[in-house]
Amino acid sequence: MSIDTAFAVPRFVFDKQDLLTRLSRILPAQSLLVDEEDLRPYECDGLIAYRQLPLIVALPGNEAQAQDILRICHALKVPVIPRGAATGLSGGAMPHRDGVVVSLAKLKKIIKLDPLGRTAVVQPGVRNLAVSEAAAAHALYYAPDPSSQIACTIGGNVSENSGGVHCLKYGLTVHNVLRVRGLTVEGEVIEFGNAALDAPGYDLLALMNGSEGMLALITEVTVKLTPKPELAQVVLASFDDVTKAGDAVANIIAAGIIPAGLEMMDRKAIHAVEPYVNAGYDLDAEAILLCESDGTPEEVDEEMARMTEVLKHSGASGIRVSQNETERLKFWAGRKAAFPAVGRITPDYLCMDGTIPRKNLARMLIAIAEMEQRYGLRCANVFHAGDGNLHPLIMYDANVPGQLEVATSFGGEILELSVALGGSITGEHGVGVEKIAQMCAQFSPAELEVFHALKRAFDLDGLLNPGKAIPTAARCREYRLIRSAANCTDNMAAGVG
Repeated sequence: MSIDTAFAVPRFVFDKQDLLTRLSRILPAQSLLVDEEDLRPYECDGLIAYRQLPLIVALPGNEAQAQDILRICHALKVPVIPRGAATGLSGGAMPHRDGVVVSLAKLKKIIKLDPLGRTAVVQPGVRNLAVSEAAAAHALYYAPDPSSQIACTIGGNVSENSGGVHCLKYGLTVHNVLRVRGLTVEGEVIEFGNAALDAPGYDLLALMNGSEGMLALITEVTVKLTPKPELAQVVLASFDDVTKAGDAVANIIAAGIIPAGLEMMDRKAIHAVEPYVNAGYDLDAEAILLCESDGTPEEVDEEMARMTEVLKHSGASGIRVSQNETERLKFWAGRKAAFPAVGRITPDYLCMDGTIPRKNLARMLIAIAEMEQRYGLRCANVFHAGDGNLHPLIMYDANVPGQLEVATSFGGEILELSVALGGSITGEHGVGVEKIAQMCAQFSPAELEVFHALKRAFDLDGLLNPGKAIPTAARCREYRLIRSAANCTDNMAAGVG
């Protein structure tokens, strides 16, 4: 589906030939893409349900070229859409039909690695996993580990505030970044944070994490490096009931245990993953938990014993502990392959990203099961259970007329329930275009206006990634009218009122 078909996207008017002429003066021909066959690979990110060809794709080879691109686009009032590896799942890198996609794929140098200071200075196109690979010789690594870490880039991680299976203990991107260097929409250099533990003034560094390319174009990032633990082990626990599994998550945290990772998968996810990876998961289980402990051998022994005891008292029907590093990685391989595994059993799927209080995990799973019946679509569930971050995978077939719309409504209801349960519409995937309607459920008009004011402070003309993340007042009015009509229909069907 075209993005303009599904969302109200602002239009921009300018002289395309003038833009091309100016850009061709600063970029070599191979770094300026204008033909449809060259533009087609840039029409979407990981959210493939919505596509839009960009006007132009520019691939700067250094910060100076990126500066010149921004200055030209600002002068002509041309939208700019920053793009990393495009592994994002919310449409944050969705092109604009009138815009220039600025791909930072060529900025992929690790500028400096400081093993004593435990930091690395990298360009935005450096892959997440490449940082850990470079730091491995010093017994260090970069802690945030999204499932796409072999491909996703640090610049994109900052833009979306990415997490991963170990974010419970080691934090999201925002907790592992010290400094971000970027360019304003006018092409001016701007820096957020510094190499010290704190920076004077307002914490604008936190603002950049999760800003979705709407405030500045990232050109350099200083990340923290973490010492590799001496030992890590995983408990693989099976449950015959999703409520018991959800309660076990809350019980582990209530016992004062903060695992390195605490993940949950339901029966559909297990049955998708096991034939694909052969991770050794229990196919009879209604849900499994992966609980990891890391640290010194003594710390791990103690924590594993405590965790195992909690899991037993929580009703686990089976418990297995990894006996070596190979088995530990095998257990995790299944969880990290959940998205492609589900992709093997369905033509298409939407991956949602709500966050709820841990105590409500079971309640959400029961609600999703009821929604499956109502919407007539299957849903496999994988969770960063330790911090309540849901990843329901709603399966549908885009070739069947109307199924995308049904899947979108299904996902919207999950996100709205996340808010009702005291959570959020996103944990680590961002808002992009996917969740922009549900921003109206999460925030009041006054709160959204504050977001717009902040956007204007950085980008008065709204040129950076327009139409993303923050809905307009008109969009929210439309959303509330639709929700009100839907509620009336539901009440009539139930005989209420």
